[in-house]
Formats: sequence, C-alpha cells, structure tokens
Amino acid sequence: MTADAFFALAERLFARLHADEVLFVSIGVERSDFVRFNQARIRQAGAVQTADLGLTLIKGQRQVDGDCVLAGDADADPALALDLLGRLRERIGHVPDDPYLHFSTEPARSERQPTTTLPDSAEAVATLLELGKGLDLVGIWAAGDLADGLASSIGHRHWHGSRSFNLDWSCFLDQDRALKASYAGTEWDPHRLDDRLEEQRRQLDVLVRPARPVEPGRMRAYLAPAAVEELLDMLAWGGFGQRDHQTRQSPLMLLAEGKRQLSPTVTLIEDNRRGLGPGFTGEGFSLPDQVPLIEQGRPGTLLTDARSAKEYGIPVNAAAEYPSTLSMAPGDLADDAILQRLDTGLYIGNLWYCNWSDRNACRITGMTRFGTFWVDNGTLAAPAPVMRFDDSLYHLLGDRLEALTQHRELRLSAETYDGRSTDSTLLPGALVSEINLAL
Repeated sequence: MTADAFFALAERLFARLHADEVLFVSIGVERSDFVRFNQARIRQAGAVQTADLGLTLIKGQRQVDGDCVLAGDADADPALALDLLGRLRERIGHVPDDPYLHFSTEPARSERQPTTTLPDSAEAVATLLELGKGLDLVGIWAAGDLADGLASSIGHRHWHGSRSFNLDWSCFLDQDRALKASYAGTEWDPHRLDDRLEEQRRQLDVLVRPARPVEPGRMRAYLAPAAVEELLDMLAWGGFGQRDHQTRQSPLMLLAEGKRQLSPTVTLIEDNRRGLGPGFTGEGFSLPDQVPLIEQGRPGTLLTDARSAKEYGIPVNAAAEYPSTLSMAPGDLADDAILQRLDTGLYIGNLWYCNWSDRNACRITGMTRFGTFWVDNGTLAAPAPVMRFDDSLYHLLGDRLEALTQHRELRLSAETYDGRSTDSTLLPGALVSEINLAL
C-alpha cells in the first residue's frame, strides 16, 4: 500500500459520507523480514506484509471506530472499507455522547519517506553468524519498512514511512549463564556489530569464572544503557502524563511539588525528530519536534493527548501520555573510562522484572540477571550472582548519580505483537555511588 493508493481509498470513503458525518481514516503498513536463530544457526525465517485500516466515524459528539485487514486487492479493499463504514454507521446511533471527543479541525499535510538502505536480511544474518562463530547465539533479526497514514474528510493528509532493523540476541554459556545484547537502527554497520560481539567474548571469558558472592546492602555500580532503559520504562508508567499528574497518580509528584529533585545532569526529551514513529496523532494533530520532560533535573512539559487536552484545556503534544521516542542527554564519562571510574563494585548489564515497590516515593524493585559482574580495581573480575535491588530513582538519578556516559545507545523496542513497534530510546549508561541490594 503506497501513500497515493491509501489517499485514493480514503477519497472513496469520503464520497459516501453523509453531510453531518466526519471520518478519519488511518492505516498501518508493514513489510518485514524475521529470522530466528539458535546455536548460531538459522532455525526459522519468514516475511510479513500487512496493511491494517482503521476508521473513526464522528457524528455530533459521538464517535465509533473499527478496523479491518486489507487484502491488497484493488477491488476487494474498497469493498472491505465500505462495509466497515456501514457497520460503524449502524453503531453510532447507539453510543452516548463523548464529553472528551477532540480532533483537529485544521487541515494539515505531511509526508516522510525513508531514505536509508538496509542490507538484505540473508546478508545481515550471514554476517552475524560469521562474526559470531564459536558462540552459542540465540536471537531474532527483524527488519523492513513501516508506514503510517492518516486522512480525514476535513482535509488531513499525512504519510510517514520508516525503515529500520533490530537484532536482539543472547550468547549462552551454560544453564542460566548468558549475556544479552542488541544492535538496532536505520543504518547498518557490520563493524559496530563486530564490536558488540567482541565485547561479549571478553565478558564470556569472565563469565566462566566462579561467581563472587555479594552481600545485601548498598553497592557502588555502573548501569549499562539496557539497565537504564528498564528504569526509565518504569518511570514512563505514569511519570510524564498530563492525566496522571492532574489526578495525582504520577510517581513524580514529589518532583513536581518541589519536594524532591533529580541530578542536574538528567535531561529527558520526547524526541519526535528521530523519525521512527509518525509525527501526527490519530486525531489529526501534528506533534512538536521535541517535548522536554525533565530539564536539568527539574520538571519540564507533560505529555498531553487529545482527550486530556479537551478535559484540561491544554494543547495536544502527544499521541499517548507516555514516551515513545525518549532521549536522555549524554554526560562526560568516556566508554574506556567506565571501569576505572567504577573502580570496585558492580557492572550491571541488564535489569529484569521491575515493578514499583513504593510508587509515591518513585521506588523500584527488580532483579539483576544477564551481564552483571564484580569489578575489582577497574577490572572485570568475576560474574555476580542474581540480586534483587530496591531503590528510588530520586537516588539513582538524583543524589547518587555520579556520571552519565558520553556514548548513547539507540535501542528499538522488540515488541511485535501488533506489528513491529516504532518505540525507541537513546540512552547513556549511568555510574551511581550506591544501589541498594535487598537480597
């Protein structure tokens, strides 16, 4: 489904509208390759090509929506769409008025087409398996084109295309001893993949050693970008939404009230310029290039979707009230100085099973697992056992945060349940003076 074909289909639907009806038509298109592998061998390979059409019919203060999967047939697809429109028209008289119905009444246009070129999936996976010879590699390659379109009877015409890859894998040693890594982006560079695998080989040499016992208590630690992502995923759960703050359910209420603070080195931005996800909402509102969520440790701007905007009288700046393109400002810690600055403590590659232990205090609990090592005098000395941590982000990103790395890692969501996700983060690693290990 191309942009022209989508807009032509939308026009056929608009021609069938009654005078008092408004229609928003959206589409999500995916053409992706998926390759699963284990023991450094390809186990399953396939491709997905889908086009999901969504309709939102509005009449007065009522709205109904529905969707269907297009067949890719020039005759069948209009029939499917018109049938869906008819069923929505039957339903709309039976739904109540929506007091928070809110959509853009100003026509707008935008178009973005992908400009990067990805390698053939067979070539990329062959490169991985060649570079990873001798390793027990288990993982998945997902790559291809994604597109989102929006058209309305008001005059909106938006099309956003992106092209990306996501290579997510683990290297197993034995039993539950393994290292996890990923490499994702819009521009493929086999040298960067080689660097990741070489780093894993160095860590595997340490992982074979007997684990060093670690007692519960506070421990100096370095959190790799993947571990920082787990913490910020929790913070995104109500931390930046307009409705969560208005109803006082946000874990950052103490920050908003000036009772607690984060480190001045912490700046978080919803960066829509990254270009993986669309720059418009399903209601036709255009998104700003950036939304500063935390500015040098202080509260910034909240994410406000269309319904909250109507309820609280605030402009729309988000499709949903959680970050989908989060960026964290870098610091001054060079990658080759991480272990020296850590000196003695824990190198934490990943965190797992995180949840709130005290939401009001922004306190999170979770587990270390893959890629956690004991560092002794600036050297990876031994693997560390699985530990539970329980600590507040007001500490980990506040008074105990010593440094953030200069290098930031682009991490793409590996979610594929309703198609490949366009969510992404761009994050540094974090050196903290202490993390509280509960057991």
